[in-house]
Amino acid sequence: MDIEQAGSRAAASGTYKTAILSVILVSYLMIVLDISIVITGLPKIRESLSFSATELSWVQSTYTLAFGGLLLLGARAGDMLGRRRMFLYGLALFTAASLAIGLAQTSAWMLGARAVQGAGAAILAPTTLALLSTTFREGEERTKALAAYSMTAGVGASLGLVLGGIFADWLSWRVGFFMNVPIGIALIVAASRVLTETERRTGAFDLLGAISSTLGMTALVYGIVRSADAGWHDAVTLSAIVAGLVLLVLFILNEARASQPILPLRLFASRQRSGAYLARMLFLGAMVGFFFFSTQLMQGVLGYSPFRAGLGFLPMTLPTFAAAMAVPAFTRRLGNAGLLCLALALSAAGMLWLGQARVGTGFVNGIALPMILIGLGNGFALGPLTVAGVAGVAERDAGAASGLVNVAHQLGGTLGLAVLVVIFASSGNGTLDGRDLLANRIAVSITSAAAMLALALLLVLALVARPRIGAPQVAST
Repeated sequence: MDIEQAGSRAAASGTYKTAILSVILVSYLMIVLDISIVITGLPKIRESLSFSATELSWVQSTYTLAFGGLLLLGARAGDMLGRRRMFLYGLALFTAASLAIGLAQTSAWMLGARAVQGAGAAILAPTTLALLSTTFREGEERTKALAAYSMTAGVGASLGLVLGGIFADWLSWRVGFFMNVPIGIALIVAASRVLTETERRTGAFDLLGAISSTLGMTALVYGIVRSADAGWHDAVTLSAIVAGLVLLVLFILNEARASQPILPLRLFASRQRSGAYLARMLFLGAMVGFFFFSTQLMQGVLGYSPFRAGLGFLPMTLPTFAAAMAVPAFTRRLGNAGLLCLALALSAAGMLWLGQARVGTGFVNGIALPMILIGLGNGFALGPLTVAGVAGVAERDAGAASGLVNVAHQLGGTLGLAVLVVIFASSGNGTLDGRDLLANRIAVSITSAAAMLALALLLVLALVARPRIGAPQVAST
């Protein structure tokens, strides 16, 4: 009887954990889908809400600025106020913002709601991973759960691009945001039933650090993007850039003095980690630019429908998934830094190739083949970048280092896209117009993204791979 009761309890525990994992994975899938589903809908969003070519970048940047800027604060809130509570708060905020985005009638409305959605994601994302780590025991059980978590990211990114194209082409780009509402409500109900509250920790919120870093990056990106239309001599452009730099200096000074900073500056003492953070920012800037300009290349230059453009990304997303699964094996052969160098070289070569596309370019030779290289580089790069970003970190700083990796991920993409948008706007050719002009501007922008990847490769060679490529480490995927 005792054996039967023990077996029953084990089965119940397994069922309970499966329910928790389902809630975590679906919530994470919603975040990942929302990032990618908007990409193939960007041209339709531009038409619907009257964005200019440069303003359109804010549809992505507003979200990622709020997401990246508040991510560390969101993680700290989960530790101090309870992860179940913050999971529900983040989910509710994300769901409400999705509804507001779907109802948006103006560009300002859309951008405001995207910022709120990014704040919700900043609460939700670190909480999902923390709940997964505390629910599943270290070892095989947690490894399987993390594998499912990583697979969700890969599947979600590919699925989002296709769904975004389907919705924009056959229904409306708004559907992609509206569908978050019933899913979010169902998740709130399910999470309320299956999640238990975690132990709260004492500590202090570094509000000044979170606010100064988020506003500083926002002002800096706004000034850079505004310069594309107003020029570098515009008073508002210069004021925004100066204000952004002042706020970022204030952030650094605050972190040096705060008793519990959201970003301990000692994390930058390692040359390897600092190089990994810079390389990650350049890499993400190039990759976000790739998605932003490639969808306009396929739809605006080559005349693809949104659905066909979504399918057009599959030569990139499928190799990304395959390469990510092969990272441990390749790391054993090449070492972490060696694989990272290969990844950046493949990505740069693919981006340079894609930058040759013009009006009339064929899909296979001009789009699919370079995207395969970009996808392989993307899949190979993220694991090694993460490993290098947390290498040699003391146990007390493990959480902050992981958070910094995510911040570099989000803010690097935002800042990189802002720079590429300025390059796009300033690369006009007086002899071209219409689709030819758009093709030329996109080509220059994608080629500039290749240059960013080449610079990232140089940084890795100088800071991460020297004085020698370290002993092979198995990167997590």
